[in-house]
Amino acid sequence: MCAYRVLVVDDSAFMRKIVSDLIVRDDSFDIVGTAANGKEAVEKVKELQPDLVTMDVEMPEMNGLEALPLIMAAHPLPVIMLSGINEQGMKETIMALEAGAFDFIRKPSVSHAQDIQQVGKALLEQMHTAMQAVRSRLERKEANERKAALEQTLEGQAVADKGVEGKAPTGNAPIVPIASATAAPVPPKRDTGKSVPVAKPEQKQPQTGSSVTDSRLSKPVAQPRKTAQAPATQKKEPPKATERTPGQLNISDTVAAKSLHGTDKGGLSKPEPRKTVSTPVPSAPVVPMAATPPVTAPIVPAATKGFSLKKGGVYSSNFRKLVAVGCSTGGPRALKTLLEHIPGDFPAPIVIVQHMPPNFTRSLAQRLNTLSPLRVVEAEQGMTLETGTAYIAPGGYQLRIVPGASGKYTVSLKTEEARNGHRPSVDTMFESLLPLTSLERHLVLLTGMGSDGAKMMKKLYDAGVQSTFAENEETCVVYGMPRSAVELKCVRHLLPMQEIAPKLVQVVK
Repeated sequence: MCAYRVLVVDDSAFMRKIVSDLIVRDDSFDIVGTAANGKEAVEKVKELQPDLVTMDVEMPEMNGLEALPLIMAAHPLPVIMLSGINEQGMKETIMALEAGAFDFIRKPSVSHAQDIQQVGKALLEQMHTAMQAVRSRLERKEANERKAALEQTLEGQAVADKGVEGKAPTGNAPIVPIASATAAPVPPKRDTGKSVPVAKPEQKQPQTGSSVTDSRLSKPVAQPRKTAQAPATQKKEPPKATERTPGQLNISDTVAAKSLHGTDKGGLSKPEPRKTVSTPVPSAPVVPMAATPPVTAPIVPAATKGFSLKKGGVYSSNFRKLVAVGCSTGGPRALKTLLEHIPGDFPAPIVIVQHMPPNFTRSLAQRLNTLSPLRVVEAEQGMTLETGTAYIAPGGYQLRIVPGASGKYTVSLKTEEARNGHRPSVDTMFESLLPLTSLERHLVLLTGMGSDGAKMMKKLYDAGVQSTFAENEETCVVYGMPRSAVELKCVRHLLPMQEIAPKLVQVVK
């Protein structure tokens, strides 16, 4: 059995020792080398070609944020960031997640042995999930390649059979077509993983659950086939979006060709010693962070009645539509893609639960606010919801939407127990929407490990909620939360990440 090869990067020799000792407790992993800064890390990755990297965010000469894109360009692989809890470190961590880091954990406190153990457990869970995500992506890629090759072979056989059928025999013998029962049937064309309810011309959409197209069922055929021209009356479809988001990593053919053997402690198959690993990896699992001291929810006055101005837009607390979004591993990148493509005059507030520890959610909101036409804020106790605004649930609190005075809706934050292992929890936020029947509610589940949000999405779906969206497997960093909702058959629109915002805007407006 071969262990996964890990490179540990940190400017502190003491911290490199602590992290290395935590990792080698699990014999699924082996430390192949260490580096003291980002520049050295880039060189070591090229030289040692590890399977996974743990990297400090703040380092001299070249920090982790600067090194990450260089590593991803030359040798894409899972990178887990170790972040400090200072403001600069948190901001750079959020940017690293956008740039392709699998996930992050906060650095342990070297003066508390219990904290070191908690961080070590979280780190190993993330590492196992990262390698499982790599394996799943490779298996899906290989399966799609086999499917495309088979369809191409069947298509060629069908063309050959058609040519034989079209030839008339010579002499006086009657013309009899060759029996088609001996020819391999040509499978119907399938779509490329989109699930927008409107079928495109010349395409049939396979269904997952009740009315969802599952991207795993089909991939584009390797070579184009001849198709009948669409009738002149049909509307011209807009160009199809690419399958992957710009920041999404692609699995290299080199890695796809490698065989995987053995099983690690987490039940995952492990690779044989590899000379190269060009495997990009999605973003990491939702991992329980070390315990943090209880915090008191800030109380702010309710927003001013009527309208407020910001970013040149008009924000109203009078609305009849609301969007609720849940995400976890890979969420910061997914939220960036979503919120960048929603206009500032969006006629509904957007409430978001992203699994993330305290303080980091504020940095996430500040970062997204600079990128989105919407106003993006970290939610606060008593805050009145307004249109054109996205609210990020603060780490360490359970968030609910509750009716307020004069028909308004406000934010309620409580430091109650974790749900599904998370605080904030998507299920808790979704559950608060059940009694709000006067609102047109739209639900979205994006990439993330586990099943948080699926159960309450099902309840809202059965109660007649307006629309439900989920990110499909092709673009998910970890296809956990969306998969759970699909399996419960409560998803109306299963789409790649880059298509969710346009469809959501169309449905809501």
